[in-house]
Amino acid sequence: MLINEKVLIEPVLSEKANLLREEGKYVFRVDPAATKIQIKEAVRKLFNVHPIACTVMVVGGKPKRLRSKAGYTASWKKAIVRLPKNEKISLFEGV
Repeated sequence: MLINEKVLIEPVLSEKANLLREEGKYVFRVDPAATKIQIKEAVRKLFNVHPIACTVMVVGGKPKRLRSKAGYTASWKKAIVRLPKNEKISLFEGV
C-alpha cells in the first residue's frame, strides 16, 4: 500500500490544466501503482479538501531521438481530481 505523500508526485502545470482548474478540476502526476481511491484520499489529506471524482489515465511515451539512437520517453500516470464548486486548492491559485 502506498503512503499518501508518495501517491501524488507533482502537479501538472500546463495550459490545459489551467483551463481545467477554472472548472474545479486539478491535474496531478501520480504513482503508476496508485488507484483512484488512493489518489482521492491523498488529495483529501494533503490539501484538506473533499474530492468528488477522480479520472485516471496513462500518458504514453513520445518518440525521441538522440543522435543516431531512436527511443521513447517514459510513460506516466495522470489523475484529474474534481472538487466541489465551493472548494479550491490554495496552493495552485496565482500559478
